[in-house]
Amino acid sequence: MLRIFKVFALALLLAPLAAAQESERGKSLTVEGNLARTVEAGGWLVNTGSTKYLILNAQRFRGEAWFREGTAVVAEGETKPDVMTSHQEGVPFEARTMRPRSQDAAGGGGGSRSTTRVTVMGEALVESRPDTAVIQLAVVTQNASATEAQAQNASLTEAVVRAVRAAAGAGAEVETSGYSLQPQYAYKEGAPPTITSYVARNAVTVTTGELNRVGPVIDAAGRAGANSVDSLSFTLRRDEQPRDRALADATREALRKARVMAEALGGRVARIVEAQESGTVRPPIPIPMQREMRMADMSAAQTPVEIGTLEVRSQVQLVAEIEMR
Repeated sequence: MLRIFKVFALALLLAPLAAAQESERGKSLTVEGNLARTVEAGGWLVNTGSTKYLILNAQRFRGEAWFREGTAVVAEGETKPDVMTSHQEGVPFEARTMRPRSQDAAGGGGGSRSTTRVTVMGEALVESRPDTAVIQLAVVTQNASATEAQAQNASLTEAVVRAVRAAAGAGAEVETSGYSLQPQYAYKEGAPPTITSYVARNAVTVTTGELNRVGPVIDAAGRAGANSVDSLSFTLRRDEQPRDRALADATREALRKARVMAEALGGRVARIVEAQESGTVRPPIPIPMQREMRMADMSAAQTPVEIGTLEVRSQVQLVAEIEMR
């Protein structure tokens, strides 16, 4: 009799444990409720009112037009009690299928409605005056002796740097941007090439925000010994305002297109699902200044420089959700 009692008591003790183990196993079920976001970033759950089911594979359904907060859905799947999440908000649930509970995906009950998505592109162009000039000059010397070519070049370059610093003003940036020493060859048929001379080249770059000084800088460099102007270009360092204007105009243009498409489809723009922006600044074609500076240039009038405009371009792509009436 005592033995029977002990067996009965042991069974009573093991019963709750067996029940707990059974409850830990996954269950297949159908869940009906409203979509809601979780406290975890990017997380979604189905709130039935009495229970929350954390959707483990929400990314599978994110591309659907009806998948948004508040939509009433029906989901079939299986609970995953063994899955651990950061905040353990709701019962882990892996959905095999999910669909809106009614045609009105917003759950508003205002009649049968459907939604579709459209992708539109807006583009805007804003012209702006450049605020910075970049001048590339060079001193080129040639001599039968490499040492002499280098020495002559160093003397002339030093004079050119002093001259352009004075002409460009205190705020200008003047720096050496390249140096080379190249042998020059003479070629005769049937004989190896022979070196006839050496050419030393020292490039100087001047960057200035005082655009009215560009011509005087070029002239001062020529008088001091620079004999090549490699390039002259303009840029926009302070581009926040024109970029913002172009971005705003492009966004308005994309939204206008979305509204036109919605009206043509017999609906309205319900919301903007996604927005992407890309912007570029396209400078004008550099002024063709590449030339050798001869002695005749030194007595000529000041070098004329016509400053063009920069085009600040912005493109915006919107993905809009259209609610059909």
